[in-house]
Amino acid sequence: MEIRPDKKLITKSWLILITVTLLIIVFVGILHIIPTLDSEIDFDLFVYYIWRVAFCMILVMFIISAPIMILWIKNLTFNIEQDKIVIQKGILTKVKQNIPFRMITDFMLHRSLYDRWLGIGTIKIQTAGQSQNSNGYEGKMSGLLNWDELHEKLRTALSGSENNTVNITKPVAEKTEACENILAELKKISKIIEERKDNK
Repeated sequence: MEIRPDKKLITKSWLILITVTLLIIVFVGILHIIPTLDSEIDFDLFVYYIWRVAFCMILVMFIISAPIMILWIKNLTFNIEQDKIVIQKGILTKVKQNIPFRMITDFMLHRSLYDRWLGIGTIKIQTAGQSQNSNGYEGKMSGLLNWDELHEKLRTALSGSENNTVNITKPVAEKTEACENILAELKKISKIIEERKDNK
């Protein structure tokens, strides 16, 4: 089953950029207080330069971030297969990430303030190793409309996968126990043979 993120994920990214822009403006507004504390600073010159710097930061952020964000989301694809989840992503360099169900420990549903407002969700995939990400999850499926239904299906598939793992490993445990019993019997036989040699 192939899933693509909804276009609302692009809207969420725009909202994040606008929020960062507003925070920069508020921060610059707060910096207007600083010249009043030090009389040696030319207030008009300070305001002139601080707003120019803020405007340049916002402009560069939109010029660089907006196209990358749109291309990233358009190239994002999630494939849920019988034994694994495949996440395809990337703009210039394409990455195909395979996450086998046998390695997955849990699916975590994450919905930020923007997600709840837009009606989308993110499912984070937690694995046993989690070595590739310092965030505590191996991969994530973002911008999902049917996040609740999909989350339940994935958790059901995961519990079915865990049951299969138990069925596979159970015979191995029984064989290990049988091998240990055989080894114990061989040790007893070896001890009897050594005792007979000593008696002769």
